[in-house]
Amino acid sequence: MRSTPAPVTPASGDDACYLALKARDARFDGQFFTGVTSTGIYCRPVCRVRTPKRENCRFFALAAQAEAAGFRPCLRCRPELAPGAAAVATTTVPWSVQDASAILARQAACLLDTPEGWSEGAPSIAALAARLGVSARHVRRIFEAQWGVSPLQYLQTRRLLTAKQLLTDTPLPITQVAALSGYASVRRFNAAFAGHYRLQPRQLRQASHPGGESTPATGSIVLKAAYRPPYDVAAMLDFFATRQIDGLEAVDRDRLTLTRTLALDGTGQARQGWVQARFEPERCTVVLHISASLAGALPLVRARLRALLDLDADPCAIAAVLESDFPGTAGLRVPGCLDGFELGVRAILGQQITVRAARTLGARLVERYGTPLADAPGPVTRLFPTPQALGAASGEDLGQLGIVRQRQRAIQALAQAVAEGRLSLHPGADVPATLAALQALPGVGPWTAHYIAMRALRWPDAFPAGDVALHKALGVQDASRPQQAAEQASQRWRPWRSYAVVRAWARLAAPPPDTISLSNA
Repeated sequence: MRSTPAPVTPASGDDACYLALKARDARFDGQFFTGVTSTGIYCRPVCRVRTPKRENCRFFALAAQAEAAGFRPCLRCRPELAPGAAAVATTTVPWSVQDASAILARQAACLLDTPEGWSEGAPSIAALAARLGVSARHVRRIFEAQWGVSPLQYLQTRRLLTAKQLLTDTPLPITQVAALSGYASVRRFNAAFAGHYRLQPRQLRQASHPGGESTPATGSIVLKAAYRPPYDVAAMLDFFATRQIDGLEAVDRDRLTLTRTLALDGTGQARQGWVQARFEPERCTVVLHISASLAGALPLVRARLRALLDLDADPCAIAAVLESDFPGTAGLRVPGCLDGFELGVRAILGQQITVRAARTLGARLVERYGTPLADAPGPVTRLFPTPQALGAASGEDLGQLGIVRQRQRAIQALAQAVAEGRLSLHPGADVPATLAALQALPGVGPWTAHYIAMRALRWPDAFPAGDVALHKALGVQDASRPQQAAEQASQRWRPWRSYAVVRAWARLAAPPPDTISLSNA
């Protein structure tokens, strides 16, 4: 097994970045970008073109920094496909000693990277400042001090790279690409694209789709997404296969695929469809097939799929903290979800029962309250029930499915809170506030709240300290206070305790129950 290298970023020094560039090692993908002064192009470290001379290279932590310096994205390695910026999403510095301004700047960048929560309109600096609870001037000041670019420059790069991928990979009309990328008009989009990339959108489209534009009426749209190795594909697929609800999702281990249905609302228009992710481990790539019915929300669907499979994790940074206690597990990721409400319901259903029993209850719930999906591929045929449907369900009807009274109340309370907009379960949501709101619901304790935070909010430091399986894996089950012992042991794993939990569970001979929580009992 290849050893996990230390993280390589521009902070490591230009020489370290150049050595990583020469290696073309996918483990460094997204950790930095190389601007080549002789061509005016910036590339990913995995680019297959001839390695430029050292004196012609400039190294940047973010694509936005490279573009602000006047470089254009490479059309061959395609920086828009790189895993999420490690400099933004991860850090090896313990949170307790991080500067408050650096934390705020990191949070601001992560929010700008997250389509969730901006469904009522494109993000603005004023809205971003309101989410962070500070002034717009303060956001601009600390953001530029941390990243060397303004929030608007960062957002502009994100939008343009999104547009570049949609122009290259899809046949969507340019007007739709502009709207999906966050531009209010095609004129502004064309001007921004041409000004930054010295290339008209139509020129890129014609090079990628010689037949011209078309709107997919049937079939699927295909996008690609990269990840940093190592990635234990088998473990990820096994996790989903073990919890698979028939009709809702299907795992094919032989073809390395996960297929499932998806419903979106809160995007201005209700959308229903299906998605399929197929791993290509030899290329460190996942091929995403998305039904044409979801074309109007492609950036959001792409973001949810990346979160579902944890494609933006940085194994180098995580291993730097966890490898000594969990050797040989660098490929394990934290499985996410496509819908936070669904994950919450499934977590409640699984409280204090086995995975198999939770699957049975979930299948009954989907069959009773889920709606059929037309034109779905293979075995996926139904959508998960909506918050409105479960909020209106009677306790008697839920009881007939085998759901005990305590779980009935918890599911109904969760459904009502989500349906009324009092609770948002997606990446970018305020973690402390969401944890408090979840635990205020009847039947939802700290375990369930942290489990939801780990998988739906994508919080890397969630820790369900009351989990009995976790106690066994950590060897504290015989302690007088196992929950406190687990919590104490976990402090050295911060800020990656979610990844430590997955690694601890992997020590067990059999998969742990979804939720076995002393605190929820």
